[in-house]
Amino acid sequence: MYSVRLITPGEKDEILAELSRLRLFERKASLHGACVKLLTDDVSFKEEWEDNFRFMSEDVRPHAKVFAVSDGGDLEVLYEANSKTVIIKNCDYYGWVKSIALAAVADFFEEYHSEHRRYSVHGSALDREGAGLAIIGPPGTGKTTLTYGLLLDGAYSYVSDDWFFTRLLENGVLVYASEKNSYIRDDIGMVWKEYSSLLESVKLDARSRGVADVGMLFGGRIRESTTLKRVVLLERNPDNPPMRRLDPDEGLKYLLENDFCNPHQLVRDERKMGLRRRFFSELLGRVELHILNTIETPARSLERLKKLDR
Repeated sequence: MYSVRLITPGEKDEILAELSRLRLFERKASLHGACVKLLTDDVSFKEEWEDNFRFMSEDVRPHAKVFAVSDGGDLEVLYEANSKTVIIKNCDYYGWVKSIALAAVADFFEEYHSEHRRYSVHGSALDREGAGLAIIGPPGTGKTTLTYGLLLDGAYSYVSDDWFFTRLLENGVLVYASEKNSYIRDDIGMVWKEYSSLLESVKLDARSRGVADVGMLFGGRIRESTTLKRVVLLERNPDNPPMRRLDPDEGLKYLLENDFCNPHQLVRDERKMGLRRRFFSELLGRVELHILNTIETPARSLERLKKLDR
């Protein structure tokens, strides 16, 4: 993983002055209505960004900026919080670029005070007949594998497989998609053979990942939003049972112990962590909550997950 170094506005200005001599591609994207501008000297990053996110008009001023450039040195991620400017140096992995962009939007929404404040969650979201299911877990616990396994069932519709935004209402929780298309691993086709032929047309990068058209993968089973009814947390612990029900306090404790299952948080000071703690406390108090222990085969874990909807 990378580490984030917070910088001052003055440091940002000095760095951007140095970068001004570079010829950069510029693309704006809409991430749940927020305008994020990518500036990069990597043509593959520019192309994946275009395939990954929804277009934003050039007339809209950006709420956040992401510079992804190379100067031949070591990997660095620098963040200036006032202007929501991220500078990523010497990164060869688009997955981090897009996740850092989503993290910048998450930081923007946390600071944007309105009647309808949005929050972000690093997890997947699906819809089943109007009821939303969120899957949240630390990296390596099978979130993406189980999400794509559920989507083999025609009753489920795709909302997001990596990151989603929420809005807490008096009578429920709305969940919104974050990306236009999915940045997917090629090994999904090894776990679920049904995807093998579909993924043959996906252009893969150096990390064996690529942006896949979700319309191609799921046809009309795509939703921009859903009403969240159930959250399933994931763990991988041989000392615990395969699945159990949790109360909100237990769920919050698990999320706190696992850094909200989100390695992409640009600011982690006491105030920010308090905001996230209060949000998740309220979220978990409004939904049905379970924890799934993915120590079994993907097929068996998937069967346990699907039983919740029966």
